[in-house]
Amino acid sequence: MKTLRKDTAIALLMGGPGSEREVSLVSGKAVLEALRQEGFTRVTPVEVGEGDPTIPEGTELCYNIIHGTYGEDGGIQSYLEGLGIPYTGAGAATSRICFDKILSKKIFLREGVCTPRSEVIELPQRPSLPFPLVVKPPCEGSSVGVEIVHDEKELDAALTASSRYSKRLLVEEFICGKELTVSILDGVALPVIHICPRSGFYDLRNKYPSMYGGVGSDYICPAKLSESETTAVQQEALRAYRALGVEVYGRVDLLLPESGEPYVLEINTIPGMTGSSLFPKAAAAAGISYGELCTRIAEISLRCDRSAH
Repeated sequence: MKTLRKDTAIALLMGGPGSEREVSLVSGKAVLEALRQEGFTRVTPVEVGEGDPTIPEGTELCYNIIHGTYGEDGGIQSYLEGLGIPYTGAGAATSRICFDKILSKKIFLREGVCTPRSEVIELPQRPSLPFPLVVKPPCEGSSVGVEIVHDEKELDAALTASSRYSKRLLVEEFICGKELTVSILDGVALPVIHICPRSGFYDLRNKYPSMYGGVGSDYICPAKLSESETTAVQQEALRAYRALGVEVYGRVDLLLPESGEPYVLEINTIPGMTGSSLFPKAAAAAGISYGELCTRIAEISLRCDRSAH
């Protein structure tokens, strides 16, 4: 088993071909700077586009910071496993499951994870769930293509918007509650974050307002929940994380209604690492600096036995 050294040859993979490319580039630059500040002397940035990237000769670890398509769907993981190069984050099989909201939803239901009632439709099929409802393309991140539909008048426009990404759509009941997220590092839940969008919901524009022109969001960390609510949210997040077999780290998004148990929406296996991203905020609340977080992700990944997955 390899161990992380200050002179470990690291290829930092960022960008990718998907809709989250620009966010990934910002995350990648932040991680690059942090690793260099932590004293790692052989970190090479690799900007990934279409197709498999060329990995620098002698690379001992690929630090994957590609959000969404290719980075989180098992594509880069399978490629690196074929090359025999260790990489950060979840394995190929786990990544494929987590990236597909329909597939992960099936496993949540099988394993008893609380998740919103849903159905899968193939356009031009229409949903049978009552309004309000949420329409999602199954394989996009950062809420890309997600539409909240309040009544029949809004449905056609929402289906058209989501169908730009997939003709097969996940439709969920709308749960009114606090938007929460739980970051998990090496099987340990970090403090809960309460996400408060200043307008609408937590979409790409409100996640990254400087890049996409939204009004932004406020974040409360740790979330102002009762002790029992905090425990319930963290336990449900861990239950989802374990149900899908996530390795190394991930971030679980949930909704908490006024009364009732938390609902798991999805798991992000390559969560954002920009200055406004949630995983670093949760880590900071747990006393883990950004540089330490980047280092620990690399250390834990090198210890991960990929042959077991």
